[in-house]
Amino acid sequence: MNIIRLMALVISSTFLLSCWQTQSSHHQNMSVSKHSKSASDPLNLPDSTRKLDTATLGAGCFWCVEAIFQQIKGVDTAISGYMGGRIARPTYKEVCSGLTGHVEVVQITFDPAIVPYERLLEVFWKTHDPTTPNRQGADEGTQYRSVVFYHSIEQKLTAEKIKEAFNASKVFDAPVITGVEPASEFYKAEDYHQNYFRENGEQPYCRAVVRPKVEKFEKLFRDLVR
Repeated sequence: MNIIRLMALVISSTFLLSCWQTQSSHHQNMSVSKHSKSASDPLNLPDSTRKLDTATLGAGCFWCVEAIFQQIKGVDTAISGYMGGRIARPTYKEVCSGLTGHVEVVQITFDPAIVPYERLLEVFWKTHDPTTPNRQGADEGTQYRSVVFYHSIEQKLTAEKIKEAFNASKVFDAPVITGVEPASEFYKAEDYHQNYFRENGEQPYCRAVVRPKVEKFEKLFRDLVR
């Protein structure tokens, strides 16, 4: 009788040990799987490990440009402002006079691991008219000119290469005249210009001008929409 009880005890212990090892292995595999996903997916990386880059683009009224780039996955911020002029800290009224030389721009911080600079430029060129100097629709003046302000030699070369490719393949009916210029001091526009479309979407200009451009972006770049 004691032998039978001893054998039963051994079998029971072996079964419990096997179950514990199986569960332990399962939890370890789950841990590795979660860790691998976090390491391979940029969206899951902590902010401290992400490397953000900056792009500054002028494509007409900055309300339109801001509204488009705020919707792109991988873009952290899109801030309306002024660049390329002759005076410090210009006001909107001064820029609109056309006398300061500033351009209405949007400065974008983005994660190149999620959205490469090349894709941002593709969105930029395909959502405004880069063939007409100093004008976008009814908005006319040097402050509305098409321009890429580059922050590195790599950005300069990339912008020039894509511009040349567009002209070589005749993507547009006329040559692309977008300027490719070094970035200078960026001046953030007044607070009421920030998040303009989000907060004033029913305003007549937004309905007539901004919304059609946003809808064009959403149609052309479905994979980039948040």
